[in-house]
Amino acid sequence: MPKIAVLPGDGIGVEIMAEAVKVLKVIGKKYGHEFTTQEALMGGVAIDAVGVPFPEETFKLCQESDAVLLGAVGGPKWDDLPSHLRPEAGLLGIRKGLKLFANLRPAVLFNPLVDSSSLKREVIEGIDIMVVRELTGGLYFGPKERTKEKALDTMLYTRPEIERIVKTGFETARIRRKKLTSVDKANILESSRLWREVVEDLAPAYPDVELNHMYVDNCAMQLIRNPKQFDVIVTENTFGDIISDAAAMLTGSIGMLASASLGAGDVSLYEPVHGSAPDIAGQKKANPIATILSVAMMLRYSFQMEEEAAAIEKAVAEVLEAGYRTGDIMEEGKNLVNTEEMGDLIVKYL
Repeated sequence: MPKIAVLPGDGIGVEIMAEAVKVLKVIGKKYGHEFTTQEALMGGVAIDAVGVPFPEETFKLCQESDAVLLGAVGGPKWDDLPSHLRPEAGLLGIRKGLKLFANLRPAVLFNPLVDSSSLKREVIEGIDIMVVRELTGGLYFGPKERTKEKALDTMLYTRPEIERIVKTGFETARIRRKKLTSVDKANILESSRLWREVVEDLAPAYPDVELNHMYVDNCAMQLIRNPKQFDVIVTENTFGDIISDAAAMLTGSIGMLASASLGAGDVSLYEPVHGSAPDIAGQKKANPIATILSVAMMLRYSFQMEEEAAAIEKAVAEVLEAGYRTGDIMEEGKNLVNTEEMGDLIVKYL
């Protein structure tokens, strides 16, 4: 009986999470699984309730669960707090606490949305990219210094840190189209030279995967020029943060994009890429599809339920094929639906 910690968080998190849990229950009923879900506080709502963004009770629940499903955190209400007490600090806390080192960010363009992208149809049609981003090292976590006149952030990586994320990249490519692009800046950075050396050392263990190296600036350009050349991209933390967002926008709406954070422990985290969107919170305008697709990723990666995951993705595709849209994709029209209606449609197609 899989146990899932549910952390709705702030803003639209409550609304989108309700639809994701609805879909999960239907999957359980259809395929004979019994999922148990338990909610806990995370982000700004946790700060308001207990004074910290990632309470110990929430962490304990996550540790005792088989997977964690997160909505969104943050909002202007908490922007003036010290950095360690802001809602976003909860994200860093959960990543560190659960030892999550690999962020998987798919950028898939559903065919009915091809004209929602800012790029031409012939450039964008059929893209299916997976960005594998290292999550716990590099500039964000390296030694830092700050004076009035100087600031220092250190991009620090060890061989074991690089090895585990690169292995995740190779193994992800192996179950997809068997093509891996390793992105670095080895012409300038010593950390990238070590990165490329580790990638080359590991490559012989994956003879079935085609490997190529690309500088991060060229990768950013190629994502716009010819995104269909990519299957799996593996890269370090800062580069991955930027590249994954660039890849995300190829699909037309950030409201469509799921993610998974996998780690060295037994518990993985699944969440939509978008934020808490406080400007539309409580108005049923949010697109729940990213969170629903995060449920599909959870079923695939945490519970090895491939058929169930594919069923969710198929239902989403069919709803879009039928012309239904939320406001982030379509501003008006007879097939414009709200958050709850989109969840109900996906359930119906399931």
